[in-house]
Amino acid sequence: MDHVSAFDEPLKKLLGGATAKVMAEHLDLHTVGDLLHHYPRRYEERGRLTALTELPLDEHVTVVAQVADARIMMFNNGRGKRLEVTLTDGSGRLQLVFFGHGVHKPHKELLPGRRAMFAGKASVFNRKMQLAHPTYQLLDAHDEEEASDAVDAFAGQLLPIYPACKQLDSWRIAKAVDTVLPSAQDAVDPLPGTLREGRGFIPLPEALLKIHRPHTKADIAAARERLRWDEAFVLQVALARRRYADTQLPAVARRSVPGGLLDAFDAELPFTLTEGQQKVTAEIFDDLATEHPMHRLLQGEVGSGKTMVALRAMLTVVDAGGQAAMLAPTEVLAQQHHRSVTEMMGELAEGGMLGGSDRGTKVVLLTGSMGVPARRQALLDLVTGEAGIVIGTHALIEDKVQFHDLGLVVVDEQHRFGVEQRDALRSKGKQPPHLLVMTATPIPRTVAMTVFGDLETSVLDQLPAGRSPIATHVVPAKDKPHFLSRAWERVREEVENGHQAYVVCPRIGDDDEAPEKKKGKKQAAPADDAEKRPPLAVLEIAEQLRKGPLTGLRTEVLHGRMHPDDKDDVMRRFAAGQVDVLVATTVIEVGVNVPNATAMVIMDADRFGVSQLHQLRGRVGRGSAPGLCLLVSESHEASPARARLAAVAATLDGFELSRIDLEQRREGDVLGQAQSGVRSSLRVLSVIDDEEVIAAAREEAVRVVAEDPGLESLPELRIALDALLDKDREEYLDKG
Repeated sequence: MDHVSAFDEPLKKLLGGATAKVMAEHLDLHTVGDLLHHYPRRYEERGRLTALTELPLDEHVTVVAQVADARIMMFNNGRGKRLEVTLTDGSGRLQLVFFGHGVHKPHKELLPGRRAMFAGKASVFNRKMQLAHPTYQLLDAHDEEEASDAVDAFAGQLLPIYPACKQLDSWRIAKAVDTVLPSAQDAVDPLPGTLREGRGFIPLPEALLKIHRPHTKADIAAARERLRWDEAFVLQVALARRRYADTQLPAVARRSVPGGLLDAFDAELPFTLTEGQQKVTAEIFDDLATEHPMHRLLQGEVGSGKTMVALRAMLTVVDAGGQAAMLAPTEVLAQQHHRSVTEMMGELAEGGMLGGSDRGTKVVLLTGSMGVPARRQALLDLVTGEAGIVIGTHALIEDKVQFHDLGLVVVDEQHRFGVEQRDALRSKGKQPPHLLVMTATPIPRTVAMTVFGDLETSVLDQLPAGRSPIATHVVPAKDKPHFLSRAWERVREEVENGHQAYVVCPRIGDDDEAPEKKKGKKQAAPADDAEKRPPLAVLEIAEQLRKGPLTGLRTEVLHGRMHPDDKDDVMRRFAAGQVDVLVATTVIEVGVNVPNATAMVIMDADRFGVSQLHQLRGRVGRGSAPGLCLLVSESHEASPARARLAAVAATLDGFELSRIDLEQRREGDVLGQAQSGVRSSLRVLSVIDDEEVIAAAREEAVRVVAEDPGLESLPELRIALDALLDKDREEYLDKG
């Protein structure tokens, strides 16, 4: 196993303590292998040679010029110094600046009269063109021809630009990479030989050399293609092994029983299920009827009827003698699900109670803030099996909670639940229960294949009949203040027509200092820069609305730091129509269902992500009246923030928006959420653009794992897997 050791060498042995320490602390690079996998983010082409008079702004350029003069300037009372060098090439002049420690070497070398090549990014400072901290190479003009070859080589070079940090800039990382690059020869190739040859990939050592020190753009492309495949394939093998392990687990099959709860429930339904709901239900019922645990991800827009599908699955399991648990990310949501499930079930939710149906079951709520007697009763109902359905927060996972026979776990809003929590709940069953994960965040297929690659996916893409369309408009508060006053008029009109409205703000507002101090500060902020001021706050906006444009309307606030009882009270009164306008933070993003709410005004909308805006917007237009969503923003018309808002206003298709969102945020956030280890390891694989790669890698992975579940014949792939899965994930897979 000699070849592993070269990659496992600690960096401090090769680079010296100081550099190694910065790399470990700020870039999370500890071994030679880590550094070799720290790929350049982009490559700077030194650029074609440019005359000084034709320098394009903000582009990387290379110029050949002569030093006209050089002088050291002091600033900051002599504490700082900068070197200013003026160049001339006969056509024009250009200024270079070097700062701080960077001035010594150029001060010695860039003497008036010397010719050199300079490469950097041209910018304008004090109305003059300049290059700050350019790289340069001196040209000694002994031999014109030799000099011109040097110029061509220098200008044509691809300079790797590494993801860097304040303490360690890209060129020092490049130097460190040069030191460890010889070890790339010892890279262990995880791709099975047949696969590598079949797809014509370059060997791994060559790919590492070419990504760090490419001679041509073709080198970069070949290296990226190869490394991208490694990442996709190793990740998909990990997921395929997990799915394989799951198929080996026993589970109790839960088949639907005629004449039970489900039939009684369906008989009472005032509407028919959509085609999509029927199709998805069929997939779920098939899974429930098998002897190994279902693992299914149910995606659907807000209001596409996921809860109905999940409830029918839960009733089937209760009919088959098991219990079903539904996990919600917050207490407000758990209470809301409990309310809507008991309402949907009617007397069927009152099993064992007076007046309840004899076929019914008990539906209990279990959350952290419940009183002791209520909690004790709930726990008792679970142990005896009296309660067929329990709805709760992660309080359900606690050790004290025992089930009579847990058959199905439904998790709402998966991206807020880590894999470990899914497992803790899973261990509550006598045998692993079936698992249904629901999310209202539309996830593009590729992300579903990577982040939730251990789950099969079902999608509800039709909205149930009776849902109204939502009109969305951007309100440019800065360019057109009268649009904002019109927005408040619209809210008033909705309320006068008997409807209700939400106003959403990014912040609560009593968190940092007294509001009157803040008001003073706010006016002092630079008027042109919406970014400089703190995001608008619920408490301030509610106050302004009560005194100003919405005076006379019943306006209440809702935010995460309120006492759970107060939150519930406000929500209940809003749902009952006793509150006209609810000024809230994003606590309303998930699960609040008030069909009479038709308008939503989102303040500082540019502070929210695209998917989040889409989620929030889904709270209006849930009844028969059309919804209106106003995105208020002070950002500039030309800014990327405004482009994002325009995209949200332009389409109601969540899948389309989630693509835009991903492209804007890149994958980091999506993959880094609540997941350990694996996700953040994507370096060259782009989840959006590499759909084909991921799909193909998944197929190859499934085939490899089916032929050789233990990967006995592929030791190199096993090594790569170990590197990918940090130790706890590995146990996690084994525990499966």
